[in-house]
Amino acid sequence: MLQRAILSGELVPGQPLVETSMAEWCGVSRTPVREALSRLEQDGLVRRSEGGLVVRVRSPEEILDIYEVRMVLEATVGRVAAERRTDHDIRLLRHILERGKKVTPGDRAGMVEANQQFHRMVWRAGHNESLLDLLERLNLHLGRYPETTLTAPGRWAVALREHGELTDAIEQRRADDACRIAHAHFVGARDIRLALIAETPVAAG
Repeated sequence: MLQRAILSGELVPGQPLVETSMAEWCGVSRTPVREALSRLEQDGLVRRSEGGLVVRVRSPEEILDIYEVRMVLEATVGRVAAERRTDHDIRLLRHILERGKKVTPGDRAGMVEANQQFHRMVWRAGHNESLLDLLERLNLHLGRYPETTLTAPGRWAVALREHGELTDAIEQRRADDACRIAHAHFVGARDIRLALIAETPVAAG
């Protein structure tokens, strides 16, 4: 519940997270709240300040750091997927691609869902649990930035084209190409995300 509230913005950046208050708000005892806050701190969604735990503040520097890491991980998983993918993985990727092509640029929720499904399928095609865990954790951090890059003019068409190119490279076991395409895809996403952050007021903290 606390994680969902942070990701949705219900608990705002910089907001203090006092155990007693959070327990009352969630309608539970302090013990599960303490455990949840500890996990959220480990995941990097909250941080410890002089006054106690607070929701982590968003910043352009953080989003740049997140994308620098994500570019490396996504490039790596693209390479690994090309090396380890199964025929079943390719069938699923192709199916998700076709579903994505039916989503219009005006359908924000549809684009986000199709995009997440595609990238998670690439992760699974890598058959590397450590990489999958790292990417899921990183995805939590991105969840604190609800603005999607997919609504930028022309981005959805570019994303679909790059998804197709990445799928081709994975299917044909062109590991170097899969690595390059995945890296370039997230360089583009990072640049759009930074522009979105620059247009959004950031809380001080």
